[in-house]
Amino acid sequence: MNFWDFKRSPASVRLLVEFAQERGLDASKILARSRLKEADLNDPAIELEANQELCVVGNLIRACRQPGLGLEVGMRYNFASYGLWGLGLISSATAGDAMALALRFIPLTFAFCRISGGLDGEMYTVTFEAPDVEPAIQRFLVERDVAAASRLMKEVMGPEFALSRFTLKHTVERGPGWIEGLLRIGGVRPEFGASSNSLSCDLKLLGLRLPQANPVTVAMCERACEELMERRRARLGTGEYLRQYLAATPLNMTPDLLQAARALGLSDRTLKRRLQDEGISYRMLLAEVRGRQANQLLEDETLSLTQIAERMGFSDLSSFSQAYKRWFGVSPSAARYGALGSAS
Repeated sequence: MNFWDFKRSPASVRLLVEFAQERGLDASKILARSRLKEADLNDPAIELEANQELCVVGNLIRACRQPGLGLEVGMRYNFASYGLWGLGLISSATAGDAMALALRFIPLTFAFCRISGGLDGEMYTVTFEAPDVEPAIQRFLVERDVAAASRLMKEVMGPEFALSRFTLKHTVERGPGWIEGLLRIGGVRPEFGASSNSLSCDLKLLGLRLPQANPVTVAMCERACEELMERRRARLGTGEYLRQYLAATPLNMTPDLLQAARALGLSDRTLKRRLQDEGISYRMLLAEVRGRQANQLLEDETLSLTQIAERMGFSDLSSFSQAYKRWFGVSPSAARYGALGSAS
């Protein structure tokens, strides 16, 4: 299952906005281009697309610009952040039961990593596979998902819990506060530059009886999670799945049709046929998505056209300008100064 297959609660975006506001940042800046208003974040009936949260994450990264940001943000997530999924974990009979429930209903969380768990000798290891998004956002999401999971494991298993290992593939400059916070939660210092992103604990911990175990509550939560999974599963056509996939891929790493088909679990022939049935083509969708992304970058007046061209993966400004004219019929410089409003 991919993160774009499911809609999500606004609770995570609300946490990101609150984090930014504590640092004196304006909520509207963090929500820019996400199609969200601050009032939406307190509406339990609203369900977001993954791309909306990714947009907010990108805004937060650009506004804060600090190493280890994802680790610091991830420590803000607790079992209450996840609603019924979180309640089901702490109501499970044992830590092992909680882990099984957690992995079964991962799409109900805010994770973007592909998360899996398994035995590793005398340890149980949870692995976090990085999502295929642009590097800065990818780094943040890996840090956030791993740190959030570490805190959640501590909350579920209680005072006896301690990690045996905490690894991240990338390196992080040590910033004030977050290393100490991770030590308080997991009891172990993160290892950077490792071969995987993972959390490991003693296998014996999975047998711990949880203090708040309640079979009635956990059964209720399981049923509710199953219903919520079914409701949130996006009922989308192939074209919309492809739009979401393309929007989540790094700007400078445009996938071809074969790569896109593999990501969606299809053959290239099947993807092409399904798109034809919907009256669209891969090239049309790619132009639509990249054109929209270019317009979002053009709204940021701190970026020069050359910088935008580089971010979009073009070899030079001329190539970007030619592509933009194919998409919209005007140059990017004309669009930036208002011509796009009348052209589109």
